[in-house]
Formats: sequence, structure tokens, C-alpha cells
Amino acid sequence: MSNITTMIAEGRGKRLYATENPDEAVVYYRDETFAFHGLKRGRIIGKGEINNLICEYMFTLLTEKGVPNHFIKRIDNRCSLVKRVEMIPFVVKVRNIAAGSLARRMSVPDGTKLRNTVIEFNLKDDELEDSMVNVTHITAMQLATPKEVRRMEQMSYLVNEILSECMRDINIELIDFRLEFGRYKGQILLADEVSPDTCRFWDAATHEPMDLDRFRHDLGDVAEAYRDVLHRLTGNVLKNTEEEM
Repeated sequence: MSNITTMIAEGRGKRLYATENPDEAVVYYRDETFAFHGLKRGRIIGKGEINNLICEYMFTLLTEKGVPNHFIKRIDNRCSLVKRVEMIPFVVKVRNIAAGSLARRMSVPDGTKLRNTVIEFNLKDDELEDSMVNVTHITAMQLATPKEVRRMEQMSYLVNEILSECMRDINIELIDFRLEFGRYKGQILLADEVSPDTCRFWDAATHEPMDLDRFRHDLGDVAEAYRDVLHRLTGNVLKNTEEEM
């Protein structure tokens, strides 16, 4: 990281740095942790390294399965090189089982199996509490074209199929997850991250959360749960390490 000094964006758990190549950027994964639209904050020691390694695995898998994304390569334990995309300012939420806000809105218990996969769109705006929008909102606000939205939906369903199978093989239920997309040279790419920060993972046997919900709801053993996901995916075991930056 010594030759990369210009930060161009900062998110809830990452920083994005410019490189000499205008088409590329470096993602730095932090231990900083946010929940409830930034109202709850903390640190999970080692989370940045774990998420970086999980994202390397996930994006590599998605590339192999035909999902175009921004990942180029992992640089070190906390940094990855990615394509520098123009981020689209809403997220796609993919829900297989009712949990969290969806369970409350549907007035059903957490863990209720949905008859079909639910796709939702939410603005990326903490002040508006990531308000839910539909396709007509998106096109009226000129956030994306109808063709781009359809492409994002298609990619989201495909990602769901791939990740559901992957997690099922390691005895983890994929409850729901959020995806972010960007534009790159006229193409829609999956971007951001795919990790326990952005996905709800439950142990298939115990139904215990293995994701950010452990931090949200003070369940404890947050880092251990993240490490368990990494270990099941890759066999890798990481020790606690302090954030470098």
C-alpha cells in the first residue's frame, strides 16, 4: 500500500484507492463495522483480512460461473485490485428466507421459507434509511435504464443460484444478501463485496447466524463466525490481527 495514497471513496467497511491505471483501483478491507444505517459502530479485529479472502473466493467462483464482476486479483491480506467502475446508487437485495426487516414487514417469524425468491431495490442512502424503491422510481430518478435494471436482476438470480449451491455444500444456508453493481466500459459488472458483511449466512444444522447479525444483535463471537465461513469455504484459518491503516 506504500505507493497508493489517494483515497477516492470510503464505505462502511472498505476504502477505495486510485492507482496509476485509471481503469483500476485498490480496495482496502477494514475492521471497522457498521449496523443500523451507521447508528451502531465497532471493530471486529481481523474482519478486513477475512472478508478480503472470502471475496477473492466468491468473485473467482462467480467469474468461473459466468458472472462478470470487478475483481482482478488479491494483492495481500487486506487489499485487492479491482476494475474502477461507476457505482450505481442502489442495491439489489435477494431474499430466499424471511429474516430481519422482511420478516417484520411480512409479520412472519425469522426463518420462514419463501415460496419464491424475493428481489428488492434499495437506495444507498443512510439518511433515508436505504429506502426501498421499485423500477419506476429508479427510471424516474434516472439511476439506471430499464435494460440495466433487467440485467442486474438477471445477474442477481444467477448469483443466487451459484452462491446457494456453494453454501449448501459447506452446510450453510444462504438466507439473503445484497449486491451492488457498477458500469465499466458500457458493461454492467457486479462490484462491492460478497461476504458475511453483505450476506445472511446461517449454520444449516443450528440455524445460528454466521454474519453481521452477530454484531447487530450482540450475539458475540463475531470474528469467530466470520472465520468459520472462511474456513469452510477455503480451509484457511486466520489468527487475530490488528488493522494496519
